[in-house]
Order: sequence, then structure tokens, then C-alpha cells
Amino acid sequence: MTTGNNVTIAGNLTRDPELRFTPTGRPNASFGVAVNNDWTDSAGERHESVDFFDIVVWGKLAENAAQSLSKGQEVLIAGRLAFRSWETDEGDRRSKVEITATHVGPGLTFGTTVFTKAARTGEETAA
Repeated sequence: MTTGNNVTIAGNLTRDPELRFTPTGRPNASFGVAVNNDWTDSAGERHESVDFFDIVVWGKLAENAAQSLSKGQEVLIAGRLAFRSWETDEGDRRSKVEITATHVGPGLTFGTTVFTKAARTGEETAA
């Protein structure tokens, strides 16, 4: 049986990437992406909706994303879905699905970008 867990989205950053480091020094960044959807139903009426996704990136990709991306910017994200659950300080169980990104790129629909190649470190980009 073949299985797959791949997702690709295009949208706009809802907040600047927040760069953090694990206790062992591994960089990770998180940010949000909004994906706008619009369609016309069979009666000719136009509809709109927005889906929001939490994105997590690791390693050099996290550092590059934090340095290069900002709120409102169009981005393309490729990665995998990851389910995470935890318990709050009050004892409540919480869970969510987020995207662990393996590729992050700027969208060019409404602008241009300048690419600067970073030095290679041999580090993997995803957890």
C-alpha cells in the first residue's frame, strides 16, 4: 500500500516568523499563513472564505525564513501535516494539525524578490 503525507499551499503570512532555538541549539521558526478561497455557486453567487494554517520550519530553513519573510508577504509552502497534542497548565487537552515545512518560497504574484544564496552547512531542513 502506498501512503503519502504531502501538502502544498500558497497564501499570505499572518504574522512574522518567530525564530527560537531548542535547548540543544537547533533553530525552529513558526508563522501563520492565510489561504484565500473564492468560488461562484451554481446560482451565480460569489463566495469567499479563508483557511488559516500554522507552519513550523526547522534548521537553516527556519533561520532563512525568519530573516527573509514578513507579515503580509505571499509565500509558497510545501511540507507534511503533523498532529500535535498537549496539556495546558489548567489540565485541559489541546491538539492541532500544523504543517512542517520542507520548502518555503516567496510568491511572485504581486512583486519581485532578490535571492541571496546562503553558505552550505550540511544541515537537514525538516524535523
